[in-house]
Amino acid sequence: VQLQASGGGLVQAGGSLRLSCTASGGSFRRYTIGWFRQAPGKEREFVAAHRGSAMTTHYLDSVKGRFTISRDNAKNTVYLQMDSLRPEDTGVYFCAADDRLIQSSIRVPGQYDHWGQGTQVTVSS
Repeated sequence: VQLQASGGGLVQAGGSLRLSCTASGGSFRRYTIGWFRQAPGKEREFVAAHRGSAMTTHYLDSVKGRFTISRDNAKNTVYLQMDSLRPEDTGVYFCAADDRLIQSSIRVPGQYDHWGQGTQVTVSS
């Protein structure tokens, strides 16, 4: 499966952005799609995931109540709606996919087989 991430940009603190991750190839419905971010000098960090088989959502604690992950299987797309953005949300955001993850693995970047290119999110204070 190939992934295309889009929707990043520059926004002021308190603003919103919606990221999209569109997949081609593969059987999209069964894939777990994860969003990760990486700030300069830091490791890649789990942000949110949507499990296709179980239709469950999972979030990093610091984004709960501010970010919402959703999925449109007809469009082979997963969205990450980001509200009340903070400067610490700044980073390159990546989407990733895998169809064999168990729940305990969905927060681990190395467990995903497929990655899209990143999209830059910058939140100014």
